[in-house]
Amino acid sequence: MTVLVDTAVFMYAAGRDHPWQGPARLVLRDVQAGRLDAVTSAEVIQEFAHVRARRRDVVEAAALAGDYVELLSPLLVVAREQLDRGLSLFASVAGIGAFDAILAAAALTADATTLVSADRGFGRIEGFEHTFPDEQGISALLG
Repeated sequence: MTVLVDTAVFMYAAGRDHPWQGPARLVLRDVQAGRLDAVTSAEVIQEFAHVRARRRDVVEAAALAGDYVELLSPLLVVAREQLDRGLSLFASVAGIGAFDAILAAAALTADATTLVSADRGFGRIEGFEHTFPDEQGISALLG
């Protein structure tokens, strides 16, 4: 099973006290320990760094983003095929944004079976399981 990790997991894991902080940290812990096969994209890391830098120090945001790159490399590549497939999903699936549609296309191309995200739109896309980064979702994911 390959899991695609969306921005929310990084935000909750590195953020302030929140009910989803613990579950998000469990996901990253299991990736680091080799118990969970996970991927993400450069675009997700960029989004994390951008949002984190708005709230915290830019140097700290860049360093933490670099740690996530190291943890989840190799990163998914969004090339023409994934972009075309993502734009098709964006046009045909109600309630999903362009960024998320393209990320979903990259996940599907990489044979990811599960996408961990707080974005409900992913649940409307056929082809993989959508898991919320809450205690119930992560408990089910990690068994």
